[in-house]
This record gives sequence, C-alpha cells and structure tokens, in this order.
Amino acid sequence: MKILVFGAGQLAQMMYLAAAPLGVDVYAVDVNSREVLNPMSKEKLDMSIEYAISDVDAVTAEFEHVPEDLLLLAEKSEKLLPNMNAILTGADRVREKQVFESNAIANCPHMVINDLSQLDASIQALGARIIFKASRDGYDGYGQWRLLSGDEKPKLIQAFASLDLKRVPLVAEKMLSFEREISIIGARDAKGNTTYFDVAENLHHEGQLHVSVAPATHLAQSTINKAHEIFDRIATALNYVGVLAVEMFQMGDSLIVNEIAPRVHNSGHWTQKGADTCQFEQHIRAVLGFPLGATTSSGVTAMINVIGCTSFSRDIISIEGCHLHWYGKELRVKRKMGHINVVAENYASLGEKLLQLLAYLPEEYFPLLRGEAKRLSALDA
Repeated sequence: MKILVFGAGQLAQMMYLAAAPLGVDVYAVDVNSREVLNPMSKEKLDMSIEYAISDVDAVTAEFEHVPEDLLLLAEKSEKLLPNMNAILTGADRVREKQVFESNAIANCPHMVINDLSQLDASIQALGARIIFKASRDGYDGYGQWRLLSGDEKPKLIQAFASLDLKRVPLVAEKMLSFEREISIIGARDAKGNTTYFDVAENLHHEGQLHVSVAPATHLAQSTINKAHEIFDRIATALNYVGVLAVEMFQMGDSLIVNEIAPRVHNSGHWTQKGADTCQFEQHIRAVLGFPLGATTSSGVTAMINVIGCTSFSRDIISIEGCHLHWYGKELRVKRKMGHINVVAENYASLGEKLLQLLAYLPEEYFPLLRGEAKRLSALDA
C-alpha cells in the first residue's frame, strides 16, 4: 500500500520510517516546488502530483499550510485524510474558533480583528493583556504580538499598519493566567473508533516547544476524562480521520483549548519510544483503515527539542533509555534540528537522566531542561 504526504519535512520522514515495517510506501510532496520526493533521501521521483494521487491508497498532510488547490485535488480523489475542512480549520485561527464556539468548547476569550479601527474595542473587551495572533501562517511564536500595557499600543499600531487584515485577520486573545499547557494526542479511524495517548505537559520558550513530559505529572483522572471528551467533540465535529493534537491550558479543574493541529504533532514525538504504538504508525493505521494500535505508555518519557544547535556529542545515546532523532536539516537560528527522547521507569529516574543529558549539551540552547530535570527528580522520591 502507498501514502502520499503533502509536505516533505521531518514529520513526513518519520511517517516513512513508521510505515516501512507495515509494508507501506510513503511519498512526499514539496508543496513549494510541487515535486514528488522520497521523504528520506529527498530524491525527486519521476511522477506528477496528479499521478501520485491516483497511484496511492491515501493522501495526508504533515502540516496545515498546504495550498488549497492541492488539497482540493486530493479531496476530489476521495483519498484525503483528514479531510480538507479539517486541515483548513487547523490552518486558520478564525475557522478554528468557529468550530470551538459552535461545539461549546471552552477557549480563550477573543475577538477577530479585520480592521485597525477595532484595536481599541478589543482592548476594552479583553483587557490590557492581550496576545494578537495572525489567523494564518503563524507558528513557533511567529505571527504573534503581545500587549502587556497601554504604553505598547503605539508600537502595535505601527506593526499592524503594514498588515492586510482583510486578507489575514488577527485573532486577539485575552492572556490567561494558566497553570500549565497540556496536549492530548489521539487518533480516530473512519468507523469512529478512537484511541488516546497519555496527556503530555509542554514547556515553551520564546513561543517554541522545548520539552514535553508524558504522562503529565499530578493530573487527575477527571481532568484526563475532560481532555478525552474535548478531543472527541472536536474530532466528531470535523469528521476526522487520522492523528489529531489538541493543545489546552489547564486552569485548576478547567481546560481551555488553545489550538488544534490536524496531523502528527511535536508534543507527540515522545510516543516513538514511550508508547506501544507511536503517533506516526497510528496515523498510518488510521488513514489506511488498519486496526488502531495500543497506546499504552512504557514508563514516563521526556521529549527535548534540539533547536538551532548541532554542536553536541552523540555520546548522549550512552544514557540508558536515551534516543536521538535527527532531521538532517541545514542549521538555522530557532530551527528544529532534531529531538531527544528519554524514557525512564518513574519521574525521579527521568529527572536524573535529564541531568545526565545536560553533561553532553550546550545548556544555552536548552534553557528549560535543568529546571525541569530538578522538578522531576523531586517526584516519586
């Protein structure tokens, strides 16, 4: 069997690696050059996108920002999973908010801005602390502006004046005081069968995910049940097939949905060694109609992103339970170059292993790791 992935980055690469043991071939589309590639070697394959769609059993995407004409081409083949509406919803914060509101899913108080004259009204409605997000094409902290006091309003006006808010509106969100960010990664097949991985807690620095720990610490079963319910409501509303990520803010016993990702997700990379079936294999299973795999966790796992850095010793893999996943990208500032998964029997052991890991890493590129290692080391003691 064969799958075509829109996007030729590391997620397509990891889908390729997960699909191979199942006897499934994976091709990728560079949506900029519109060439069909081998996701691992990046070798150009002698086939058009149209032929590739006709030749494969399913078409999917590794990211949301796929040109709509390509999505429409795949949608017409009836092979696109998840469907075009789900992918476009993940790509557009306005559409995303509409899904939340129409399905009674708690999310950040917000206002859509398509004209600069609405700025004052948004401040009056949402308060003095607001995060403004481009409704499309923003990720890893890009396309975001923060208002922390009234003194910063002139700078915002200057920044927004150059934007085409009619074409790409802003979503103004009230900045909430939440305890932590968590995410639920799950999968749904065409028959409506659903599986969930353990809820992960996520640590961000300058808008980028740096560390995920799963299962999340000190998480009540009632909160886990709420996360599953939210996942189900979104997946059902979108008639979803495949792996879906839902990012949420935890505020006491309440969960506030931040955003969704209609694909395999960075905060689910821990599943590669930390769960019986990883998220990449689960996505392959879901879109091809294979039985969904077990998602039982094997101990506790931390996923650490390697961002803008290549200068560290590969001797990190001498640490028991430590696994390196390298993407083979050209080095750039703030670029995700790879990730490290560390699996342990309990949180205290995981914390100790993360402290060992720091002996091999330039700490300036991993600013949250020591604090998280110490926190985990104090648990289960």
